[in-house]
Amino acid sequence: MTTTFGLVPGAWHGAWCWELLQPELERRGQRSVAVDLPCDDWSAGLARNAEIVVDALGDADDVVLVGHSLGGITIPVVADRRPVRRMVFLCAMLPQPGKTMDEVLAGPDEVLTPGFAPFDEVVHDDGSLSWRPETAADAFFHDCPPDIAAWGASKLRRQVWATTQEPCPLSAWPDVPSTYVICTEDRAINPDWSRRAAKAIGADVIELPGGHSPFLSRPTDLADLLVSLR
Repeated sequence: MTTTFGLVPGAWHGAWCWELLQPELERRGQRSVAVDLPCDDWSAGLARNAEIVVDALGDADDVVLVGHSLGGITIPVVADRRPVRRMVFLCAMLPQPGKTMDEVLAGPDEVLTPGFAPFDEVVHDDGSLSWRPETAADAFFHDCPPDIAAWGASKLRRQVWATTQEPCPLSAWPDVPSTYVICTEDRAINPDWSRRAAKAIGADVIELPGGHSPFLSRPTDLADLLVSLR
């Protein structure tokens, strides 16, 4: 049976970030749906993002959801709304039912890698944030080939925080098998936190070398990993 991988991007990212991974999945006989989320729209919160993913998946069966970074708070809401076989949290944040992600981030756990917050962001009049390309490349794509890192940094969009300010609508964690993929040199999501958080939700843990964006730095390895979870 062909698996459909629902690919959900993180903050500032879009469907473009999966462009190197998708052909690798196709070569392995699998299907993928890369979703664009309205990351620059203050009216689109967590529930709306989940609705967009559900709509994009349509009537696909044998679905594996892959949530990268901030996309990790969306995929459990999707799994609560339609059948999925597995959730894969890729260098991802995890929601807590009834809490906002802002509340989780303000707690005692160091979700973000120490030193990530001071990276040089640009604050716009509408409250959105964007990255200067050179600092984005260092934060997200430091282990990518230089041309890929520059391309990825140039594609990042403005990000607003409606999704982190909306309480997670789950009343309980979905009863769906989970895998957490940690990248050991991640400069955004703290690998030590990821290990603890994955254990707390009962997720299987797989560690990869490298930074925050394995879909660009090592798409072949990531495709092999994802297909092995089928």
